[in-house]
Amino acid sequence: MSSSIYLPIDQLVNGQIDFDMMADFVELSALFAKDSTTLLSDLANQNSIVAEDDYANLDDEIKLGDDEILYGTLSRIEDRLKSLDSTYPFKLDSTGDFLKCVLSKDFGQIAYIVSLILSNLPPLSPILSEFDSRPTEEGERRLREFFQYFATAALAAEVQGMAWSFGFPRPDASGFLVKLEQIWKILGDGRVQPQVGAPKSPKDDKVDVFAARVHRDGLPGFLLAVAQVATGKNAPEKSLRGHLSTFKSRWFHRQPVTDFIPYMIVPFARPDDKFVDDVRTMGNVLHRLRMPLRVAEAGQLLAKEENITIEGYDQLSEATRWVIDYREQARTSATPL
Repeated sequence: MSSSIYLPIDQLVNGQIDFDMMADFVELSALFAKDSTTLLSDLANQNSIVAEDDYANLDDEIKLGDDEILYGTLSRIEDRLKSLDSTYPFKLDSTGDFLKCVLSKDFGQIAYIVSLILSNLPPLSPILSEFDSRPTEEGERRLREFFQYFATAALAAEVQGMAWSFGFPRPDASGFLVKLEQIWKILGDGRVQPQVGAPKSPKDDKVDVFAARVHRDGLPGFLLAVAQVATGKNAPEKSLRGHLSTFKSRWFHRQPVTDFIPYMIVPFARPDDKFVDDVRTMGNVLHRLRMPLRVAEAGQLLAKEENITIEGYDQLSEATRWVIDYREQARTSATPL
């Protein structure tokens, strides 16, 4: 293990630099730095060291330009700031030379940090692979649990309505059918009843979050978002597209006529071109450059709407405490949580 995080220059493929990974490295460096600041030009310095010491035998086609790395990474960080505004927990100085972590107890910022860490745990990324303050197995479990609650809040804000954390294990420890009946008692469109051949002991049948904005008349035809929350490499394989008709036919005697809108909620930052294809294959996607802003909006929604319930929102304060404590311990090289 090492007290430093790892710059993955070896992640180059055919000379293409993963600028999202480079931006993650800079952000994590600032997050764990004792002065909360990192110098972007250090990328070029570390690139030269790594290229000379460890990758002398790389194919000659792979050429690492310091300016390309620096300006490409800076551009990606600027994109993140533009997308997330105050929910981005980092700040660039006026020259673009320094990135400073300005993490507060804002739930949107905490959602970003939870996503950032989850995105860079092995085997997803090598950045934290040798970091001696990497979250423990229990720490990783807590982070994924917190991400589920942030995802529920984000989807509530997406539809400007109520939301339920349906993924197993559920925060209220309810059974599958009990929870589904509870939700549909409010939604009213359809009647819950397992059909012949449905699994006998379902956990969540791939659905992690329901979110709905119903009408006062109580009739069908409202916004109903249904999400899979995925934090692993196999996220594209978990798409709810093609499964939602199965879900309806399994668990409803009278199926809802309201359309289920499929969503995927992931902690990753995706390049724009790849994100377009994510939407093609997975439905609507809330990722790290969208979710934190929606989490912040969830707080605003709860403040103005008395009858809105967002399940798990009360756990976001615990997530905030955990993240801030973990960061402080990691910065002082204490035993990780």
